[in-house]
Amino acid sequence: MCWAVVDPKPYQAALDQAKAQAALDQVTLKRQADLRARNVIAQQDYDTAVANAQKSKAAADAAQVNFDYSYIKSPIEGRTGVRLVDIGNVIHAADQNGIVVITQMHPISVMFTLPEQNLSQILNEGGANGGLRVLALDRGNTNTLDEGTLAVVDNEIDPTTGTVKLKATFPNDDLKLWPGKFVNARLVLTTRKDATVIPSSVVQRGPQGTYAYLIKPDKTVEMRPIKVAQTEGNLALVDEGLKPGEQVVVDGQYKLQPGAHVELTTPQPSKESQPVQVRQPGQKMARSGKP
Repeated sequence: MCWAVVDPKPYQAALDQAKAQAALDQVTLKRQADLRARNVIAQQDYDTAVANAQKSKAAADAAQVNFDYSYIKSPIEGRTGVRLVDIGNVIHAADQNGIVVITQMHPISVMFTLPEQNLSQILNEGGANGGLRVLALDRGNTNTLDEGTLAVVDNEIDPTTGTVKLKATFPNDDLKLWPGKFVNARLVLTTRKDATVIPSSVVQRGPQGTYAYLIKPDKTVEMRPIKVAQTEGNLALVDEGLKPGEQVVVDGQYKLQPGAHVELTTPQPSKESQPVQVRQPGQKMARSGKP
């Protein structure tokens, strides 16, 4: 698609002149070749005719390129911004400002960084050649704007931040991603099925590491050490320490001590009391109680 036209008349005139000279030199070369075949002219005269024909053809090709450049075309498909020049403005090849900025929208790329300690996991999953999924989320991490794939893993780690730069490509069919827009990128390495997931509020931290208050069958609580693999938003993925079906305290842990009794009741919001809530890992919150 042609976006702008620079006055082509001078370039058209130069092209016509170059083509005429090239045609004349071709006729001269043909005549010289016939004379040389009959040994009428010297080899030097024939070589000169050959060189002139090649020279004029190259000049015609250069003139054609200059003429084509007078019709300015975009090398990519995209969306134009506000034009930087108006009709009738004088422009030069060395001008710092362009005519218009064209931004590619389909596909679109997102640059993001991850801590260097995650690099080995990314490379083990194939890196940029592994077809890893990348989700583009809004600022609040609540809405998924688009889903793409990891395209580039930078070849060095930034020593000042301890992060590695990555680039993901998104189809952006719905135009939810816009150049310059802030998004949160989430790189998906693996999908774990039947994993134990608990609210992040369950996870407590002490001198021995992370733990949770587990509600035993006799309705007393104990401090259960747990190993948290990942925390995302208000959920935590537990690798060790809890099993699906076990009940844990999700709120009011500061009131508890190991061995304290709790009474499980249906959650009922009250202005006068703030009950201790419990939850079964990996399932919906179903009970609450008081110590």
